Amino acid sequence: MRTLIAHIALGLAALGFAMASSAQDAAASAAAPVVAAVAEAASAVSTAASAPVVEAAATGAAAAPAPTPNKGDTAWMMVSTLLVILMTVPGLALFYGGLVRSKNMLSVLMQVLVTFSMIVVLWAIYGYSLAFTEHNAFIGGFDRLFLKGTWDNTAGTFANAATFSKGVVIPEILFVAFQATFAGITCALIVGAFAERIKFSAVLLFTALWFTFSYLPVAHMVWFWMGPDAYTGADVVEAMNAKAGYIWQMGALDFAGGTVVHINAAVAGLVGAYMVGKRVGYGREAMAPHSLTLTMVGASLLWVGWFGFNAGSALEANGFAALAFVNTFIATAAAVLTWSIGEALHKGKASMLGAASGAVAGLVAITPAAGNVGVGGALIIGAIAGFAGLWGVSGLKRILKADDSLDVFGVHGVCGIIGALLTGVFNSPNLGGPSAVADWTTVTMIAPDAYTIAGQVWVQAKAVLITVVWSAVVSVIAYKLVDMTLGLRVSEEEEREGLDISSHGETAYGR
Repeated sequence: MRTLIAHIALGLAALGFAMASSAQDAAASAAAPVVAAVAEAASAVSTAASAPVVEAAATGAAAAPAPTPNKGDTAWMMVSTLLVILMTVPGLALFYGGLVRSKNMLSVLMQVLVTFSMIVVLWAIYGYSLAFTEHNAFIGGFDRLFLKGTWDNTAGTFANAATFSKGVVIPEILFVAFQATFAGITCALIVGAFAERIKFSAVLLFTALWFTFSYLPVAHMVWFWMGPDAYTGADVVEAMNAKAGYIWQMGALDFAGGTVVHINAAVAGLVGAYMVGKRVGYGREAMAPHSLTLTMVGASLLWVGWFGFNAGSALEANGFAALAFVNTFIATAAAVLTWSIGEALHKGKASMLGAASGAVAGLVAITPAAGNVGVGGALIIGAIAGFAGLWGVSGLKRILKADDSLDVFGVHGVCGIIGALLTGVFNSPNLGGPSAVADWTTVTMIAPDAYTIAGQVWVQAKAVLITVVWSAVVSVIAYKLVDMTLGLRVSEEEEREGLDISSHGETAYGR
């Protein structure tokens, strides 16, 4: 463990040197600013997953009285944060735990629980600051290290964070907690790809490195902007645009994490499946899930918790939260049906495992679209996701020839990509979408004839490609570093005995 701590410290030191050397003008050269729109929009609508701290606008106008958080919005965001915690522990832990063999049940529970906990701590130390403060188009700065500034001792007040409406805020410390759960579950998702054969210490070191150099930059690129209150007039639009994250400036739509969470984690998992190697006996020995009952319980908790994940990403208790809530409900149900139908047509029988996997596929696909499409669009996205996920865990898995133990890429990668691309289609007002303009400075509505599906889908595709490449490169380097220092996997004897005993000295069900 001392070795592990030392390596994590080295990783954090490397982060410091890397971020300190980041050029302040990287944003200007990285991407063209989004098209300027009318900056005097009355009220911004919610169209993405999160918003950063409200920064002072570049204007000489007299400062307006500081807005105060609405108790209803605050209460809703606290509930949403709790729901996302429920998704991870126990939801994801039980879903994954039921899918592995009984001798590895506790090892998966440990990996999910401890990984989630470690990321929450790292988020408070430096993660939030690097994801949601201003620096350049690719990474934030150090203004919120150890969450300094979220409480003003002099004034005796909490700092506020922006939502998507002018003059509407929530306590920044609550926004910190909400986003911490996103970071935690993203990293926990990855462990399903290399379950049953990786060292526990290797999981922790890899996760710390990947979180620092993949999750944080991607989160900043997709979700960081200056907030609606920073846009006080047309004269500041260009300057505010230039301070946003690289992918945000492109105009990509990602309501709750199709790129940041699902595609990002899925690529890391797939790379891990290749680099850790296949399980002993893979393809020759039976490796059936040991408890589909627990998997069903986990999938159900994921579905319930996902309402906080998606609807909470509106950051307010408003109509867009309700839209995301209903879309999450309907898309998931549609995916359960289509996965079951596809399985019955392909195998002759629909299975419980397939139905539970279909639910997750629908949840993943609707995530980037939840508040960005109409109900009809959500229904179609969910239906497509059921068939796409089934292909991802069967046909695509055979093509890739990777031992992705719990089908992280087949479900989260495939359905995350499907959802991200279809968001660009069904956001169109002509197809029932809310038609949020890709100019995030005002998030105004646009006329149906001004929206081009092809243009928005191309923007979505570029966001997907950037995320895939970024996560893949960081993952390869991180896995290699872990392999060179701690080693990635346990011995064959330990693997055959089971990680519950060999790594943790305990069993889930006795011996």
